[in-house]
Amino acid sequence: MLAFSGGVRADLKPGDPFPTLAAGLAGGPPPATEGKVVLVDFWASWCAPCRMSFPTYARLQADYRAHGLIIVAVSVDENPAAYAAFVKRLNPPFAVLHDQTRQLVHQVKVPVMPTCYLLGRDGRVRFVHQGFHGDDTERALRREIVTLLTENPRSP
Repeated sequence: MLAFSGGVRADLKPGDPFPTLAAGLAGGPPPATEGKVVLVDFWASWCAPCRMSFPTYARLQADYRAHGLIIVAVSVDENPAAYAAFVKRLNPPFAVLHDQTRQLVHQVKVPVMPTCYLLGRDGRVRFVHQGFHGDDTERALRREIVTLLTENPRSP
């Protein structure tokens, strides 16, 4: 099991560019994200809050996909079978990739499971959410997504 220490801050913070999603990820090619608002969520099948977050992400995808939101959920599961069973059971309507080599999770230095990064159209981190706190997280994400979708793409 991948360990994460409590109280550790994510190295990526608002304003930082997010690394490419292409290198080392299994599960199909990452979606095209250029010029889109992107929510990248790091999760694991053994993480209860991660399971709780997927229905929220499905609602966000349904509500904002047509406006330019892309959701990419990146699993850090060590066991490919656990990853596959989770995806089969939940059948999410958004991109789900597997960071089996943990290259991306280590590059980002994800502090806890789940952690999501909301990126502006310029590919830079704008908001970071550590953990998943049900309705509170959904409300905050909705506010932030609307803000990013309505920004001028050239805005910081």
